[in-house]
Formats: sequence, structure tokens, C-alpha cells
Amino acid sequence: MERWEESLKRARSAARAAEGQTDATSRKYASGQAKFGSTYAVESTGGEGKAEPEPLTVSGAMALAKGALENVTVKLVGEVSEVSNKAGYKAVYFTVKDQKASLPCMMWLNRYRACGVELDVGALVELTGRFTLYAPKGRMNFDVFSVSLAGEGNLRMQVANLARKLYVEGLTDEARKRPVPANIQVVGLVTSPRGDAVHDVLRTLRRRWPLARVLVAGVPVEGARAPQELVRGIDCVSRAGAEAVLLVRGGGSYEDLMPFNDEGLARAIAACPVPVVTGIGHEPDTTIADLVADVRASTPTGAAEAVSPSSAELSGNLVARARAIHDGLIRRLDRSRVAVDRVATRPVFKDSSYLLGTDMQTIDFLSERLVRTEPARIARERDSVDALAARLAHALPANTERNRVELASLTVRMRAAGAGIAQRDEARLETLSGRLASQGKSLVAPFAHEVGLAASRLNDLSPLAVIARGYAIARTDDGAVVKSIGQAPVGSKVAVQVSDGTLSCTVDAAAPATDVASK
Repeated sequence: MERWEESLKRARSAARAAEGQTDATSRKYASGQAKFGSTYAVESTGGEGKAEPEPLTVSGAMALAKGALENVTVKLVGEVSEVSNKAGYKAVYFTVKDQKASLPCMMWLNRYRACGVELDVGALVELTGRFTLYAPKGRMNFDVFSVSLAGEGNLRMQVANLARKLYVEGLTDEARKRPVPANIQVVGLVTSPRGDAVHDVLRTLRRRWPLARVLVAGVPVEGARAPQELVRGIDCVSRAGAEAVLLVRGGGSYEDLMPFNDEGLARAIAACPVPVVTGIGHEPDTTIADLVADVRASTPTGAAEAVSPSSAELSGNLVARARAIHDGLIRRLDRSRVAVDRVATRPVFKDSSYLLGTDMQTIDFLSERLVRTEPARIARERDSVDALAARLAHALPANTERNRVELASLTVRMRAAGAGIAQRDEARLETLSGRLASQGKSLVAPFAHEVGLAASRLNDLSPLAVIARGYAIARTDDGAVVKSIGQAPVGSKVAVQVSDGTLSCTVDAAAPATDVASK
């Protein structure tokens, strides 16, 4: 209202400034009386003798008003009640209103497109422009220079733009949303610790699903830092083992719910490894977090109910499962009974001899044949064995005597032949021994001298000969010959071999060869 009053003051000032032009305008229109078909009043003298101005024509009055109004720029706020943006128009026509008045407006297309605002019925807008008159129709319009969404309207535009962006990216797609697991054991709760929402959720969980363990992340839900704290709360409860996360708060104004329209929070919900259930505000309230969440509930209590089965629901599920198991067992027993009855009607189960009757008859037949034929065969075999035994008993003594006689004859012959062979070989052996003895002496003689020289040289090189000349050989405990004083340190045991035996000695001192020579 203050702006409007200030605009009216500026308009009155402009009107007073234009009073000097009124007489000229009146005379202009008076000269064109025939053209416009109007009559004008002439100047007359009043009671004080002052001249009164002549009346204006309609065109003149409209021109005067238009000039006065168009010199004033006004900024106003109103709600859009109707919009006309038809193809082919050079301007957008719409009406704004408040509780007491309405104002028709027009905005040229180039200005409208430059503002980037989509006018919708019900939007609260802030307009900057001037009043103008359309003389042919006698209508007053508000010529809009710029338009922007005012207050909540601007916030709604930002939220709508973000919603479209996330929709294009697929974050609000129903296909990516996950169902809430059944019978959750650990529930994460992200909300203000001082609000009613936390108590509503805890009360509902205790009533419906007292087995659940609740991890509460107390964070602010209003203010500039609320979105970041909400993101941290979701991360904390998810890393602590929550199977589902409840993101809730109580009701409030649109501005109060703006933290839940934050892009960072929306992306954190989409990236959360477990399902996220939102219960923000009341039924009409819908935020970006609701659009991205896996499950959206209208209230915090509804969110708690979404992750907790009710006792009636559990009872119904158990009854349904028990009925299904019972019905399944009954059907299985019926099928088994039918199968057993079908098998029981087979001949093999009615008559035990049905399956083996033929084989049993065959066995009986073969047994009878065996009984008839086996005694006769055994008798024949016995007679054959007895005949062979008699033949063997008759032939064995005669063969043994004949073999004994032949063996004695062969023994005599072998002895006679052996004596002749031995005498012949003995004479031959003696002859060969004589030849070998005579030939051996001639073979050994050439090498006897060489053997003597080698024996003499060997004796000279023998360590025993060296020892016999007064030298000795020292050996360590492991039998190695001591060639250096390093092999026999002081205190060690050595064995010293001399010509007629071995001496066991202990090394008391050791001196290098140079020291011994100097002494």
C-alpha cells in the first residue's frame, strides 16, 4: 500500500505538471469540433469573475490521463488469475489480483521470454511496469517491464526446475526405487530430536514392531545448514547398519520445508545403500526428497508404519502361511495316497508268486533233474576212480624196480668213466704246470730289475723312512696332518708319530717360523 500511495503521489505531481498543457489541448480539440462531433463549453465568468476552463474531449481526457500514468513506474505483487499466451500474439495478456482488486496486464513477448518465468494461474508474481491506457477501447492496462515469482512462488519455480532436472537424470524414476525389506531389525531415523515427529515415529514403532532397534540421528530440519546435516545423518545411520532410513519432520510452511528440496540431499537419498522412506509434513506437502525417496509417506507416523508390520498383519500372514502349509500337506498326502492305491492294485503286490513264479518253477524242474541224474553220475565217477587206482597200484611196483636197476647200472658206468677222465685230466694238468713254471721264470726276469728300482725309490719317498731318520709327523684329533701353527692352536691336542710309536701331546705355545729362526 505504501508503494501504491507513493505511486499515486507521483501521478498527481505529473498531472499538475501537465495542467499547463490542458488549455492548449482543449483548444486543439475545440478547433476540431466538427471532426469529433462534440460540443464544448465556452468560457464564462463566475461569481468572482474568474474564467473557467473549457471541458475536454474524450480523446483529450484520455491523452491527459495516459501521459500522466505512463510517467510513473510501479512495482506491485499479485496473484495470476488468468493467462492468455496464444500463438501469433505479440504480447502475453494476463490478470493479477489480490483480495480487493484485479488488474489486466500485458507484456511484450521479447520481455516475457527474457525473464524466464512461466506464468501459471495461481502463481504469486512481482511485476515492474507502468499504467497505460488503450484509448480506442478506453481500457487501462499495466504494461509490464519485468516479472518474477514472488516469495513462495519463486521457491516453487526453483523446486520445479530441480524436479525436472532430477527427472531427466532418472533419479525420480519408479524403476530405480527399492522396496522396503520385511521385518526390519534395525531402523535408522533422521529427524529433529526436539520435534513431535521423533516421538510419533518411536511411539508407532513400539506399538507395531517392538523388536526393531532404532538408530536416531538428531539433526536440524530448518535453516541454512539443515540440508548438509540431513545428508550426514543419512550417512551415519546407513553406515551403522540400518536396514532402512526414515527421513521425517512435522508440518510447516513451504519455506520451512525447503531443506528437503535441496539437490544435495536428493542425491544423497538416491545414493543411499538402503531404502529411504520419507514422511515430511502433511498429506498435501510434496518435496524433492519425497520424489527421490524409495517410499513416500504422507506423515512421520505413516513412514513408521511403512517399515513396521502391524500385529494384525503379522498374525494374518502367519495364519495364511499355516493354512497354505496345511493345504499343501493335505494335497501331498492325497497324491501319495492315490499313488499308493494305484501301486497296490498291481498284480505283483496282490500275488507274491506273480513276479517269481516262472523262476520258481524252473528251479523245481532243475532240482528234479539234478536229483535223478546226480547219483548215477557220481557212481560212474567212483567206478572210474577205482579202476585208475587199481591200475596205478599194479604198475607202480614194476616201474620202481625197473628204474632201480637202470639207476645202479648207470652209477657203475659213471664211476668207471669218471676214473678214466680224472686220470687223463691229471696228466694233462701236470704237463701244463711244468710248462707254466718254466715259462714264468723267463717272463719275470725282465721286470725284476725294474721292480727293484721302483721299490728303492718308493722306500726313499716313504714317510716311514723319513720318520726313521729322526723326523716326526703331527696330526690333529681328526687325523689331519698339521702343516701350519694355525691348525694347532694353544691348548689343543695333537698326536706326534715317531719311528717306533705315537706321542699324545698338548700345544703349550706356538711361534712363527721367523721367530724360531731368529732364536
